[in-house]
Amino acid sequence: MSPDEVLANSGNAAWMLMSASLVLLMTPGVAFFYGGMSRSKSVLNMMMMSFGAMAVIAVIYVLWGWSMSYGTDDIGGIFANPFEFFGLKDSITDADGNFIAGAFGYPNVIDIAFQVTFAMITTALISGALAERVKFGTWLLFSGVWVTIVYFPLAHMVWGGGLLSGSEDGLAAKMFGTTDDGEGGLVASVAPIDFAGGTVVHINAGIAAFVLAVIIGKRIGFGKTAFRPHNLPFVMLGAALLWFGWFGFNAGSAFAADGNAGLAWVNTTSATSAAILGWLLTERIRDGRATSLGAASGAVAGLVAITPAAGALSPVGSLVLGAIAGILSALAVGLKFKFGYDDSLDVVGVHLVSGLWGTVAIGFFGTSTGLFYGGDYKQLVVQIVIALFALVFTGILTAVIAFALKPLGWRVSAEEEAQGIDESEHAETAYDFA
Repeated sequence: MSPDEVLANSGNAAWMLMSASLVLLMTPGVAFFYGGMSRSKSVLNMMMMSFGAMAVIAVIYVLWGWSMSYGTDDIGGIFANPFEFFGLKDSITDADGNFIAGAFGYPNVIDIAFQVTFAMITTALISGALAERVKFGTWLLFSGVWVTIVYFPLAHMVWGGGLLSGSEDGLAAKMFGTTDDGEGGLVASVAPIDFAGGTVVHINAGIAAFVLAVIIGKRIGFGKTAFRPHNLPFVMLGAALLWFGWFGFNAGSAFAADGNAGLAWVNTTSATSAAILGWLLTERIRDGRATSLGAASGAVAGLVAITPAAGALSPVGSLVLGAIAGILSALAVGLKFKFGYDDSLDVVGVHLVSGLWGTVAIGFFGTSTGLFYGGDYKQLVVQIVIALFALVFTGILTAVIAFALKPLGWRVSAEEEAQGIDESEHAETAYDFA
């Protein structure tokens, strides 16, 4: 990039570097959120699962993650050639040592920084379904394999011009045709909308969590013993860090410091606040009490729901979207007891349910193409199709990976689980009660 180009885009570059840092903070936020929800004898392991995922994925992303997600050598619309930009070659500077401009005008390396944080948080979210019973080494290996086989391809399909994007070769174009993009090319007439990761992050992580919870099995005593959160202030702190970081997640997905970023910011706050109220109201009617755990969980449900829709809704539409998300997830977290799967920390009830709702609801509340704003059925159909595709794609591949790793051993022994996974896996305890 020339000095003039660098100067012209310096404001956007600064915003995107800040956004990348905010999203990076979210994974430690998940560590606190999940750590507080677990029992005291398992809190370190729960937090280590997030930190371990960050370490594994940062290394992999530099090597082949960026190339698989955003390379130009497309393979069947599913993923890009992992060797095209292997080790970030030809991705940062050109032959003269000048920084290469990215798709949005600022240096491409900033986009790389932003996108790796999404891969980290998505994988870390899955760990909440596996609390207190999974070997740390197997989890680390799963993280690397899953992000390669599932996350990078889905990111390419949705954001990298693949099957679930608005490209002329995508599913949406095959369903409802193409239109001129004004630059001599063709794009889908009705493009899928996933502003910041409803399919790529939340449906993806949610269905992976469900599949693993079913395959790996329940904790000892599930359904008979009350697994109470050991530190609710940790949970509230984690939720606060997630909410703060989510402004980078959503507003940063505008890829510029502009009005779209501002709209995403306002919509994110609106939906999250409404979701807290929706969850607390549901608790009050059902249980007679409004809880701090409910407030924290409701906040996350609202953040999840608005993620795909942050740039497509009005603030009032975001209020409705968030309130419904809070109610749906508050009701959904109890399904694990009805159907007998141990989604330990409610990844399915919060991320899968609200992720599905937020993705599909764009077909109703989108201000440009939603049914409630004068649009026809097509956007709703496209949103449903991409959500179902993500469910099936991730569900099948996660099951394959889970079964392939079974010979290594997924679970700690019954004795180690009863004693506490912190001591057996890490030779540490969070609290000294001597």
